[in-house]
Amino acid sequence: MAPINTRKGNTFTISELAEELDISPSTIRFYEEKGLIKPQRTRGNQRVYAKKHRARLKMILRGKRFGFSLDEIADMIGQEDMEMHEIEQIDRSQRFLDEKLKELNHRKTELDLITSDILSFKDKLAKRRLELEKKQK
Repeated sequence: MAPINTRKGNTFTISELAEELDISPSTIRFYEEKGLIKPQRTRGNQRVYAKKHRARLKMILRGKRFGFSLDEIADMIGQEDMEMHEIEQIDRSQRFLDEKLKELNHRKTELDLITSDILSFKDKLAKRRLELEKKQK
């Protein structure tokens, strides 16, 4: 859902971002405490988020969905207050994604082996049950 934005699309309130990204304002504040985003403040100390903050939040949420920790996400995208060029950010992300793919492929192989073992054991149980039924007759 697009934010209801009274500022012509250039800035967002915490509530607008939270609604758009389907997260709570406290989640956004948590990411701010971790240094992943750093919004500007009004004279009244209200947080004001720019499009770059929305983009960073989307990257953080995607990283979480992919199973990365906040520390790993911070390594990939950098802290908000540090300068990281986009190429460096892409290179770091690629390395993390390569490692995640290796991990997932390993887990997939393990799951395939477990699935095979379960199916084999299930087949043995079915055969044993048939043997017991024949003996009862």
